[in-house]
Amino acid sequence: MLDETLVEEIILTLDDKLTKTISVLEEDFASIRAGRANPHILDKVMVDYYGAMTPVSQMANISVQEGRCLVISPWDVSALKGIEKAIQVSSIGITPTNDGKVIRLVFPELTEERRKDLVKQIRRMGEDAKVAERNIRRDAMDQLKKLKNDKALSEDEFASYEKDVEKQVSEAVAKIESVVAAKEKEILTV
Repeated sequence: MLDETLVEEIILTLDDKLTKTISVLEEDFASIRAGRANPHILDKVMVDYYGAMTPVSQMANISVQEGRCLVISPWDVSALKGIEKAIQVSSIGITPTNDGKVIRLVFPELTEERRKDLVKQIRRMGEDAKVAERNIRRDAMDQLKKLKNDKALSEDEFASYEKDVEKQVSEAVAKIESVVAAKEKEILTV
């Protein structure tokens, strides 16, 4: 009576969406400036390069120098001005210095107030991710309830799958909490 592949598909979709939510959160955290030079901060910076919007990482070598300075060496020196302009208009908040060959981004030390603001931002992002996880759980449960109401699932089977869903979501929420705690520790470490 029960089409196992349908339930498996619901569970696999749930797992996939939960994993993607955590991945997106980690990517967002990578772009938060924590007082140390991090090449990922440039991931979303796009440069108009011969009419095509191109990520900086695809047109330059990005290296960390002395822990607090990013050095951007474009493969095509003519793109230097475009990269500099793209960084200035981005939301990075660091003014680039251009010496004609490379662009340097020097990361200033974070003040205590800025650290606290970043921790608040991180916690808010973590809460948003948890809300997304709960919405994913709700969608999966709605699909399972529909199967139960259509008599494709018995009460016992539904209860069993409900426990599986809850377990997966609880694990995902715990993972989010650990990712948030790790980023908080990174920000607060002087």
